[in-house]
Order: sequence, then structure tokens, then C-alpha cells
Amino acid sequence: MENGSPARRRVSRVLGHKSGSLITQAGMLAAVAVLMLVGLTGVCACRARTDEQNGAQAQSQALTQRPTSPQSTRPKAPSDPDKFALIISGVGGEETYTKKFTGLATKLYETCVNELGFDAKNTFLLTEGLPGDPENAVPAPEGGSARRSTAEEVRKAFEAIKAGSRQGNLVFIMLIGHGSFDSQQAKFNLIGPDLAAKDYAQLLSGLAGRRVVFVNSASCSGEFVKPLSGPDRIIITATRSGNEQNATVFAEHFIAGLVGMTADADKNGRLSVYEAFNYATTITANWYKDKNRLATEHALIDDNGDGVGHEDASGGDGNLARVTYLDSKPIGEAGGDAELARLIGERQKLEEAVEKLKARKDQMKAEEYETELEKLLVELAKVNQAIKSHQKK
Repeated sequence: MENGSPARRRVSRVLGHKSGSLITQAGMLAAVAVLMLVGLTGVCACRARTDEQNGAQAQSQALTQRPTSPQSTRPKAPSDPDKFALIISGVGGEETYTKKFTGLATKLYETCVNELGFDAKNTFLLTEGLPGDPENAVPAPEGGSARRSTAEEVRKAFEAIKAGSRQGNLVFIMLIGHGSFDSQQAKFNLIGPDLAAKDYAQLLSGLAGRRVVFVNSASCSGEFVKPLSGPDRIIITATRSGNEQNATVFAEHFIAGLVGMTADADKNGRLSVYEAFNYATTITANWYKDKNRLATEHALIDDNGDGVGHEDASGGDGNLARVTYLDSKPIGEAGGDAELARLIGERQKLEEAVEKLKARKDQMKAEEYETELEKLLVELAKVNQAIKSHQKK
């Protein structure tokens, strides 16, 4: 290990076997492992597996073709009171799209509540065809809130989330439907008057301090990146500009990746936003190739607040999404143990700090970057060791 990077050698010295050292060999190995992971490009975690690609298209199509059920066959995930979700399916324009959008939105609602640990009372569903409407064969969400997708109801949902959430909470918002762009402004099609990107930007301003994941899977959605971009926000769009105006398939693949944690590429039992994004973009690209069609949608992600989206983890984007999770695994791990929950929360904060530091690497002097990285890795090793020790009690 003596031939490693300067940061790695310094971490080894800090964590070396000395009498009275605060960190054990396990701590050293944990820190070195973290350091090695920090140096990776994330290709392994981002690469979609071949078997998933083969079955993903059929799974995505099944989301809209089969009736959704109010009960999940998997054990229900523990609810996290610090997570909120708003799911909006817009106007279809014709029966086929109306049923498709409503079905996808309802499936996403069920997945959030049953598999990802969103509390039903904190999960809002807005659709053109109301859940419970026999014509659409969509079951009403149990314990949740369902309204029609009008501009007024969208604003009410944002107000409810603002009132019920606090700083540090996660807010997941997804738009499913059609969009429009007139060379001046982009909109998402609702029942009655539409809301433009600038309107959603204003609504998001009321959620300052929350971690916001905003996914617009509609056509023309690329124009939402710049106005919605900001600190602690992950903005994902199905298209790269307002000129990609054909109906998209991104939504069904994104949701398919959430069902059953399918997009969990590294199989760590956690589902990051970036894993979901990468899964959906990979399967969407394959969908066009399989049908021998020219791709008319290219998804973007922006999570560094610069208002510029990228099709992959480049240009400083992707770091925040990698450490923002949609699941509620930490709640299950803590098992009601307040101290363990605190330690797990501290671990995630340190992991986020490492990713944010990586995003600033090009703006820092090499020595300054390595010094800050070393400090974070040592703290992360300490917390990991504390978690292991606490779990053995």
C-alpha cells in the first residue's frame, strides 16, 4: 500500500496501529475502502446489467397493461416521516394516454408507499382520471391523498408539503404526461390552465432547505432544468431541450427501476436517485435501438445547481444524486434505536460531504482537496466503526 496516492498514505498513517489509537484495524480498512471507492468513476455502479436490460422493456410495458393492486406482495417498507412525495399525471389528450399516465402515476404511488417507505399521508397523487374511477380501473390510494391534476390542486399539494415538512426532509416530485414549448416557455399539461417551468420554480422556492428530487418525464421537459436548478436540488428531465416534443417513454422505465429495487445496481439494498436515473436512461436508449428508431428523447440530470444538465455523471453533476436515496433502509436498520439512527444519519451526512467535495475538486488546489478528503474519510471510518460496535451490543 506504500505506493498509493498521497491521501491514501496519509489515511494509513492516521489509522496506523499505535498504542491508544482511537481507530482499530477495522476502521483502517473501512477508511481505505471508502477512499478507493471515492477514486472510482462509478462506472460499475452505473452500468446496467444485461439481464435487467433483457427484461426491463417487458416490465415497463406491464406497468401500464396490467391492473394495479392496492396491496404489494412484498413486505411493506417502514415509513419514514421525513419523506414527502408529489406525483402528477397530466392530461393525456386521448384515452390511451390518459389511461397510461394515470396507471403509471398510481403504480408509482403504490411503489413509494409500499416499497420505498413514503408515508401515505405525506404522499400526494394528482391524476386526470381520478383513482377509484371505474372507467380507468385505478384503485383509490389507501390512506393517501388523491385529487385531479389541476393547477389549483398542484399549488395546494405544494402548500401541504411545505406545511408538513421541515429543513433536511426529502421531497420527491414526478410529472408524468405531455409537455409543450413555444420557444419562450415550457409547460406541463394539466387539466385547465397549465403551469410553466417558472411556476414550478416559484413553488419550489417555498421548500427551501429541503432536499428536492424533481423529475419531469414529459416531452419538452429539458427546458425545466435551468429555471428549477438550485442548491440541494436534483433536477431530472426526459428530454434535453424543448425541441424534443414527441411523447416520451422515460417515465415507464424510471418507475420500472423503482419497482422491486430493480435499479439497485450495486446491490447494497439502497436505491439512489442516480441509480434510478442511470437505469432509466440506459433502458430508454435500448428501447429505441430495439425498435430501430431514432431516439427522440435524451434525459438530463442537474444536481450541482449550475442550471446545466448532463446525460451522465459529468460536468459536476451526479454526485448529490449518488448519495440521495429513495428507500427507507436506515429506518429498518435502526429498528427504533435512537442512537443507532443518529449514527446512521451522521454516516449519510459524511458520505454526502465526500460527494460534494468531489464536485468541487476542479476548483480547489490539490493539497487542499486531499487534506479535506482525508479529514472526511477519517471521520467516516470512525462513524462506521461506531455503528458496527453499537450493532454488536
